[in-house]
Amino acid sequence: MFKHILLATDGSTASAHAGTLAVGLARAHGAQLTAVYVADPYPYLGVGEANPLGYQAYAAASQELAAQAHAQAEAQCREGGSVVALQVKLVEGVTAASGIVQTATEVGADLIVLGSHGRTGIVRLMLGSVATKVVAESPVPVLVTR
Repeated sequence: MFKHILLATDGSTASAHAGTLAVGLARAHGAQLTAVYVADPYPYLGVGEANPLGYQAYAAASQELAAQAHAQAEAQCREGGSVVALQVKLVEGVTAASGIVQTATEVGADLIVLGSHGRTGIVRLMLGSVATKVVAESPVPVLVTR
């Protein structure tokens, strides 16, 4: 049924649960799996131009967090039976929801899997704002996990 599944990952607990589900679906359907990490845009526009070291530190931290999230997804692909091939992507310069939807379109995904809550704090009271936006904007089905 599914040929290409996109896993949105940020290294959170909800993301890890989504990864387990996405890997299981990819294994069951023989689907390709792509894990995308979207680095938030640099929050100090204008300041970074005056202090390039701030931007460089932010970019390095984003790349490290992406590597950790991708490593978590790779480990899940090796667990429990046959290995699922994984492609990883890091998207920068756009919001998380936009990056997820754009990546799904670019890779030809026919399903997006993501956790209901990620890194943000106060929005944990309801469905995460990123998940809400992805569901609203996605041209393909979205599976939101808890």
